[in-house]
Amino acid sequence: MASNWFMYFILFWAIVLAGFMAIGGFFMFRKFLKVLPKKDGKSKLDWQNYWVEESRSLWTDESRRFLSLLVSPVPGPFRDIAKHSIAARIGQIAIESGASEVTREHCIEGYIKATPKRDYRSLIHFLEKQGIDYSPYKNILKK
Repeated sequence: MASNWFMYFILFWAIVLAGFMAIGGFFMFRKFLKVLPKKDGKSKLDWQNYWVEESRSLWTDESRRFLSLLVSPVPGPFRDIAKHSIAARIGQIAIESGASEVTREHCIEGYIKATPKRDYRSLIHFLEKQGIDYSPYKNILKK
């Protein structure tokens, strides 16, 4: 009787540990794919770092605060990574448009473009909850 209980206990923990290892492996594999070089020789992370560095002088205190507001719904452990990738996209948009500084409009557009399509519903909910007008960018959300 006691040995059956112990066997089920061990089986349960083996399944839990295998599940955790699979989840961890999934995220490690995604990170690995980001560092693989693309056709131009740079990886996705290289490009993110490039756009963040190139746009560093364009950021104002107001745009940094707005970026922090935009990434606030992201869970804490992932917030810095999300902030970096969103900031890279915003910086790319600002530089390519020839702006002298990062504006609120650049932040909203970059936030939408950096967000995966599967998260658009929560993105729209967050923007509406914060009272942020995203109507000029509805065409981006439909793609």
